[in-house]
Amino acid sequence: MKRTSLLLAAALLAAAPAFAASQKIDTSKSFIRFVSKQMNVPVEGKFKKFEGNVDFDPKKPEAAKAEFEVELGSIDMGSPEGETEAVRPLWFNTAQFPKAKFVAATVKAAGPNKYEAAGALTIKGISQNITTSFTLNDASGTRTVEGTFTLKRLQFKIGEKQWADTETVADDVLVKYRFVLPL
Repeated sequence: MKRTSLLLAAALLAAAPAFAASQKIDTSKSFIRFVSKQMNVPVEGKFKKFEGNVDFDPKKPEAAKAEFEVELGSIDMGSPEGETEAVRPLWFNTAQFPKAKFVAATVKAAGPNKYEAAGALTIKGISQNITTSFTLNDASGTRTVEGTFTLKRLQFKIGEKQWADTETVADDVLVKYRFVLPL
């Protein structure tokens, strides 16, 4: 029943909001992970293929620009059965919608090294505005952005028909991300 993990993967796409000045994220050191609940049991997964471009100055967060894409077919749930189900039409429908996309519209400071980004997350051709909180740390020649947000899978039609029952698969999917950028 790791099919519900597909929902989590979609959420991860939204997690890519704020990063360094006109840079591509180092995907070899970055991650997008998700946690959903299936029959009240946590199910974890990740996406193996994603990319992002970020233009971010911590002194001027309101001028930030960030855009991320996730290849939904790269979902890794630790279960070939779950991964096969996740790409099917009732879940991510990767044949028709191979990628999820997040575009940050606003970024604002929320405390020392803390920020909040809002923008459109698009999954299965459906766009919803999301907000994510993240921290920013510069060390050893890299900038690291880490954050989380909760995604409502049913807003994106992730898990349709019999899978829309939130008693079987919870609507909330927690997305966790870390993006590393060279300074």
